[in-house]
Amino acid sequence: MADRVRVGFVCVENAGRSQIAEAVAETQLQIRERDDIEIHSGGTDPADKLHPVVVDVMTEKGYDLSDQSPQKITRDELARFDIVALMGCALSVEDLPTGVVVRDWGFINPARGTHEEVRAISTEIEQRVIELLDDLPTTEQRQATLNR
Repeated sequence: MADRVRVGFVCVENAGRSQIAEAVAETQLQIRERDDIEIHSGGTDPADKLHPVVVDVMTEKGYDLSDQSPQKITRDELARFDIVALMGCALSVEDLPTGVVVRDWGFINPARGTHEEVRAISTEIEQRVIELLDDLPTTEQRQATLNR
């Protein structure tokens, strides 16, 4: 679908925060039956694997991250997104291409967090992702705006 809204979740390693956000977003899109939004996550300096505590906590919450692996995200890829949520990384709003809507969420890195700390971070991320998706207009709403 050419008129999909492209959303990117970006952090440094793509081994925790952005992976949590992507999993939540993908699940929410299925629940909402939205196929007009495309979700990606990536890291500016990806790790070799996801943080084990993140995988554990997300499994407890019903999300399966066992087959996920960190992905690199480039400046060219960032330019293709409509919205980028910075999860707490070395990028700033000024580093992103013009025209990309930025949400700078700045979560702390869960890499060395306890299960309890990662649960709290993941809950905050879930809330932010749900709020973001709530704010995104449907294809029909976007078309109606264009036709005015």
